[in-house]
Amino acid sequence: MVAEESGPGAQNSPYQLRRKSLLPKRTAACPAKTNMEGASTSATEDFGHRAKRARVSGKSQDLPAAPAEHYLEEKLPDEVVLKIFSYLLEQDLCRAACVCKRFSELANDPILWKRLYMDVFEYTRPMMHPEAGKFFQINPEEYEQPNPWKESFQQLYKGAHVKTGFAEHFYSNPARYKGRENMLYYDTIEDALGGVQEAHFDGLIFVHSGVYTDEWIYIESPITMIGAAPGKVADKVIIENTRDSTFVFMEGSEDAYVGYMTIKFNPDDKSAQHHNAHHCLEITVNCSPSIDHCIIRSTCTVGSAVCVSGQGACPTIKHCNISDCENVGLYITDHAQGIYEDNEISNNALAGIWVKNHGNPIIRRNHIHHGRDVGVFTFDHGMGYFESCNIHRNRIAGFEVKAYANPTVVRCEIHHGQTGGIYVHEKGRGQFIENKIYANNFAGVQTLSIALSSLLFPTFYITCGGVYIFGDGRGLIEGNDIYGNALAGIQIRTNSCPIVRHNKIHDGQHGGIYVHEKGQGVIEENEVYSNTLAGVWVTTGSTPVLRRNRIHSGKQVGVYFYDNGHGVLEDNDIYNHMYSGVQIRTGSNPKIRRNKIWGGQNGGILVYNSGLGFIEDNEIFDNAMAGVWIKTDSNPTLRRNKIHDGRDGGICIFNGGRGLLEENDIFRNAQAGVLISTNSHPVLRKNRIFDGFAAGIEITNHATATLEGNQIFNNRFGGLFLASGVNVTMKDNKIMNNQDAIEKAVSRGQCLYKISSYTSYPMHDFYRCHTCNTTDRNAICVNCIKKCHQGHDVEFIRHDRFFCDCGAGTLSNPCTLAGEPTHDTDTLYDSAPPIESNTLQHN
Repeated sequence: MVAEESGPGAQNSPYQLRRKSLLPKRTAACPAKTNMEGASTSATEDFGHRAKRARVSGKSQDLPAAPAEHYLEEKLPDEVVLKIFSYLLEQDLCRAACVCKRFSELANDPILWKRLYMDVFEYTRPMMHPEAGKFFQINPEEYEQPNPWKESFQQLYKGAHVKTGFAEHFYSNPARYKGRENMLYYDTIEDALGGVQEAHFDGLIFVHSGVYTDEWIYIESPITMIGAAPGKVADKVIIENTRDSTFVFMEGSEDAYVGYMTIKFNPDDKSAQHHNAHHCLEITVNCSPSIDHCIIRSTCTVGSAVCVSGQGACPTIKHCNISDCENVGLYITDHAQGIYEDNEISNNALAGIWVKNHGNPIIRRNHIHHGRDVGVFTFDHGMGYFESCNIHRNRIAGFEVKAYANPTVVRCEIHHGQTGGIYVHEKGRGQFIENKIYANNFAGVQTLSIALSSLLFPTFYITCGGVYIFGDGRGLIEGNDIYGNALAGIQIRTNSCPIVRHNKIHDGQHGGIYVHEKGQGVIEENEVYSNTLAGVWVTTGSTPVLRRNRIHSGKQVGVYFYDNGHGVLEDNDIYNHMYSGVQIRTGSNPKIRRNKIWGGQNGGILVYNSGLGFIEDNEIFDNAMAGVWIKTDSNPTLRRNKIHDGRDGGICIFNGGRGLLEENDIFRNAQAGVLISTNSHPVLRKNRIFDGFAAGIEITNHATATLEGNQIFNNRFGGLFLASGVNVTMKDNKIMNNQDAIEKAVSRGQCLYKISSYTSYPMHDFYRCHTCNTTDRNAICVNCIKKCHQGHDVEFIRHDRFFCDCGAGTLSNPCTLAGEPTHDTDTLYDSAPPIESNTLQHN
């Protein structure tokens, strides 16, 4: 039924003196169409519109109204009419609205309907019920319709009311409550549930303010039960049981709804074992009720507050508070499912949530915190999809996965755990995707004992350990921001083999990724940067695959293989480290392919202390020292690499270094393309060494080499330089079209310092001058001996690498060939040695 309602002026309070108002017409529904049988026929079908008079001939249709009718309709002051209307119930008020336009406007005054509404339902804000299973309160001042009280009245009108002591009063005064035949009143919830079978009852039950104790509430039909009270509704409607489960939902309750009340289980003997089967809410097989805006409390020390169990158990639990329970908060088991959203689960004695035995819930936006045990515990094949939950400050781990459980955890925050963030063990599995895991006291994520499926761990800030996978652990660690860790961001050990993908691992106080004790794994497309120690460590028999990562801006080494660390490093960008981009030592033998390695302050790749490795098809450039260092009995293989534009040499081999260098392009380096020194003996085959700003190849300090089929051309100082006492094996090399700047300078009588300054070390004859008291650290080129030290006591030392101290202006007599002196740095016969990582000292 539709009635014409008053305009915005009807909301003025207190009532003001008003005459007939000229307000726009609008319509609103009447609470009950079927109860208006006493009104006009048209009113029963279209409530609020006055029936039009039938047209007749002549002017009979325009007869003037009687004086009394005219007075009531037009002259009686508004406040008087409103006062009269205030004594009417809703049905009579709807009938009055059918009289005329003015009555329609006044009878729809929000203040009238608010009084009626609060008298029936007690709500201090309108409770809207637009569709089955959906209730929410609104602020009437902000509601888009002018009279939300009447609208809500209509939506809630046909229902039963549980209001202790009121039923007798209601049925004893039929005249007072005439027109409310569709409202049923009961003293107990059990009695109200018995009225479900009555024909005029559509299953809506209002439970009014009060405490209802030890009622037998078994629901096996699609009823709707909602608390009705002023203020905070759930606080004032309390249903508790001391002997049995407070609510039990059984088959047949598929579309049942319970909302806006406090549900308690409070047994006298709180530790009795038989209470394992008793709960605040028990949801059994083949039912899917909705639980909404409830407060759920259990003081029993066994069992759980909410138990969802059995095939087909699929509730929707939203906006509930499951807190301060002396047992488990929410327990989902035996193939049960359900949707659990926007709940507050806190301060429970055991886990906030248990998922077990193929339970597979969808849990979104829950706040799970301050538990006296673990936050979420999935075990014994438990599953579930957890999204956007905030899990924090639980006494044990925020999330524990055990015994073949396999949850999916997406975009959750897991933080400030007193023990750890995520703990996966005893064959637990899972996917942890785009989570924030931070500020946990121990490891943010621990995985051990054959965790077989996948762990996708996203955004971590962890003040102690990061992600810890061990004991044959598996996992997919994907899309994370892992930073600020006191220990390694990710640790992989003891035969564990996770997939680590699309993570940011940075600003750790330790290293980025640590793979040790035969750890494995695929580590790809991550960004690892700004860590205090190595970006990635690989050690003690480990064999990970690192692919398409960006590893940069570290305070030590980019990737560090040591103590028999192996694996594959391919297609990575490794750059801007304070030490080398890659270090290989002590028996390590990785495969390093197709990487770009640049910007290392201590070189591109350093292989030392018996390191090995296959280094193939890489581009190594713009490093502050040598592109590749090979030293101390190391024996790597370098093939088809481009080593260029280094700020020092291309490849530097010394202190017994060996190695096979094949088909590499070595060009545009500031120092020698290849420097071989101090008892080293590499093999160089089919390399192209060209366009260098110093020599092509220099061999010095008792080193030897095998040179076969190399092309050495267009280098500034010259192609091949051998120091005194050096013997090499050479075959089919082409040394051509070099600039030979050293020989040209000598032939022109120039000081060699003119072409080298103190940054390069041209190889030629060098001398000392005893007259000028030169030391073992000084060297003088042949032209300065002839010109500047003519007639002095001089000594030929050897043919080797040096720069001229006479030209540098460091001797007592000024050089007459070099011009203005330059600041001396002391002559060094080899390039500065690389800095070896001291990462091990921090383990």
